[in-house]
Amino acid sequence: MPGQQPTPLDRAVSDEVRALQARAHSLIPGGAHTYAKADDQYPTNAPPFLVRGLGCHVWDHDGNEFLEYGMGLRSVSLGHAFPPVVAAVTRALALGTNFGRPSPVEVEAAEVTLATIGRGDMVKFAKNGSDVTTAAVKLARAFTGRDLIAICRDQPFLSTDDWFIGTTLLPAGIPDPIRSLTTTFQYNDIQSLERLFDAFPNRIAGVILEPENMVAPAGNFLNDVAALCTRRGALLIFDEMITGFRWSNGGAQEVYGVTSDLATYGKALANGFALSALVGRREVMALGGLDHPAQRVFLLSTTHGAELHSLAAGLATMRFYQEHPVVEQLHSRGRRLRTGVDQAIDRNGLRGKVAILGRDSNLVFATRDAEGQPSQTFRTLFMQELVRAGILAPSFVVSYSHTEADIDRTIEAVDRTLGVYRRALDSGPERFLHGRSVRPVFR
Repeated sequence: MPGQQPTPLDRAVSDEVRALQARAHSLIPGGAHTYAKADDQYPTNAPPFLVRGLGCHVWDHDGNEFLEYGMGLRSVSLGHAFPPVVAAVTRALALGTNFGRPSPVEVEAAEVTLATIGRGDMVKFAKNGSDVTTAAVKLARAFTGRDLIAICRDQPFLSTDDWFIGTTLLPAGIPDPIRSLTTTFQYNDIQSLERLFDAFPNRIAGVILEPENMVAPAGNFLNDVAALCTRRGALLIFDEMITGFRWSNGGAQEVYGVTSDLATYGKALANGFALSALVGRREVMALGGLDHPAQRVFLLSTTHGAELHSLAAGLATMRFYQEHPVVEQLHSRGRRLRTGVDQAIDRNGLRGKVAILGRDSNLVFATRDAEGQPSQTFRTLFMQELVRAGILAPSFVVSYSHTEADIDRTIEAVDRTLGVYRRALDSGPERFLHGRSVRPVFR
C-alpha cells in the first residue's frame, strides 16, 4: 500500500551482511558457534546477525528492530543490557578479570547461590551447562564405583560431551565403548527406570534428567525416581539449566518438593553471562576437594571458571531475583501470551494444527500440517510471518523485560500469522513460504 512501511521480509539484506554471512560459513563450522543459532534454525527472512539488544528488543546489522523471544536460548531472563547487571559487571571489570589466587567474590557468590537456590551444601562454578552436567556424571561414578549413567531419552539436551551425544542421532566421533556406558529410560514411566536397574544390577551410578521440560511430572514421578535411586544406590542428578530461576528461584525441585543429590544450574543464573554451577550435598561434592579419605576426583578446574565479571553478573542477577518478583512476572506474562495465542488459534480454526506447550514461563509452539503431522515447513511459515511483523520467535519464552504491551503486540501478530497459516493449510504452503524450511538440530 502507498505509504506503508516495509516489513523486515520486504527489506533486502544489505550486501555487507551477505558478505559477513559468507565469511561466517567459511570460518565457522555451521556458520555459528551454537547450533541453535545457525541459519538452518530460522526462516530466510530472519536477520542473519544481531548486533545489540535492550530489554526484550534487538537490532540487526542493518538497523532493523525486533521484539525477541527465546532471549539467548533462555539465558537472558531479566533482559538484554539489564542496568543492575551491567552496573555490577562494569564495577568488577575495573578490578581486573582473573587472578592467580581465588577472589573473595568466589566465596560470596557461592553463599548467595546456595541461599537463593535453597538446596545443596557446596557449589562449584564453571562456564557452560555441559561443564557441570559432565562433572556431575563423573562424581556419580566416583562416589558409587559404578560405570553406567541413565538419562531420560525423551528430553532434548543434557551435554555436548560424549556420554550424552553418543545417545543422539549425531554420534559420529564417539567410540562404541563410550556410547555403551549410557542407557535411557522414559520420562513419567517409573517402570522403565526400574527395568534399567534390573537389567544392569549394581551398575547404574547416576540418573540424570530435567525434572520438567515440556511435559509436567505425572503424579509422584519425581519422588518415585528419587526413592528408586536411593533404594538402588544411585545418585539422582537434576539438570535445572532451564527450570532454575524460571520455575522458581530454586527451580523445579522447589516447586515439586524433591531434592536431588546433585543439581546443575546455568542460563538465567547470570542473565546470559557465562556462568554455570554444580550444587550438591557435601558428602558427594567433597570428593572434588583437597581433604577426604577417598581418592580425589579431579572435578572442575577451569581457567575462566571464576572470572570476576561473570560472578558479579551472577550476584547482581540473584540479588535482583531475591528483591523482585521475577519468576511471578515471567509466569504472568507467559500466561497472558498463552491465553491470547490460544484464543487466536480458535478464531482461525486451527485447534490441533497449532499449539502452545510448556510452563507459562517457558512456552514453545508446535506446528502441524493438514494431516496433523509435525511440520518443519509450517514452523518455518509461522516464524517467517512473525518476522514480517518484527517479532523474532524461535519460541515464546518471555523475559522480565517483556511488557503487557509487548505481549499484546505479539498476540495481534500471531492472529495475522495464523490467517496465513490457515490459507496455507487450505491451498498448500509453497505459495506462502519464502525460501527453504528450517531443520532440526539433531538429524
